[in-house]
Amino acid sequence: MKSRQTGFTLVEIAIVLVIIGLLLGGILKGQEMIVQAKIKNAMADFSGISAAYHGYQDRYRKIPGDDDGAARWSGATAGNGNGIVLGRYNSATVADESRLWWDHLRRAGFVAGNGSSQPTNAFAGQIGVQTGDGTAAATVMNGFSSLIICSANIPDKVAIAIDTSMDDGVSSTGGVRAELQSAPNPNIASTSAAYAETGTNIYVMCRQI
Repeated sequence: MKSRQTGFTLVEIAIVLVIIGLLLGGILKGQEMIVQAKIKNAMADFSGISAAYHGYQDRYRKIPGDDDGAARWSGATAGNGNGIVLGRYNSATVADESRLWWDHLRRAGFVAGNGSSQPTNAFAGQIGVQTGDGTAAATVMNGFSSLIICSANIPDKVAIAIDTSMDDGVSSTGGVRAELQSAPNPNIASTSAAYAETGTNIYVMCRQI
């Protein structure tokens, strides 16, 4: 007597394939939603810091970090009041004005937290400020000689989306510029290469205040 062989019908296989397709579609959609949320978060960082800066100026008529009247707060370190935020956005020196920037804004209640440590973005990159190249001469850095906000470790797809949404979509022109990173939280240079979306490139982005 022959044994009866059993297996999946075409209908059953089709149902399984449909379910797999739905699951994959949901995963991809979820990943895209996460990317979009990070883009909005990074853009909010630039806008929020700019708003805090202008609020501080309106209240004290000084630049945070450079504020020579910061002794209004007990224990605060004052800047020199020369109109330049000295130090790089990624400075490890607590006394640099680019670090005092955060302490002054926090003491004034414009940003959350305590102390002078730079905050991080959604990609674990440092967020900071500097004037030009961060030196007393304030020479041009990444095309800017004025006060800028910089945010590091931003993936290529996100960097392009941010620049396109907030500016002209070109890394070397406009009010938002970017530089390809070769290491985390790098110093920014005087030139910018064009965006290249490879899936592995990361950028440090700077926006003029």
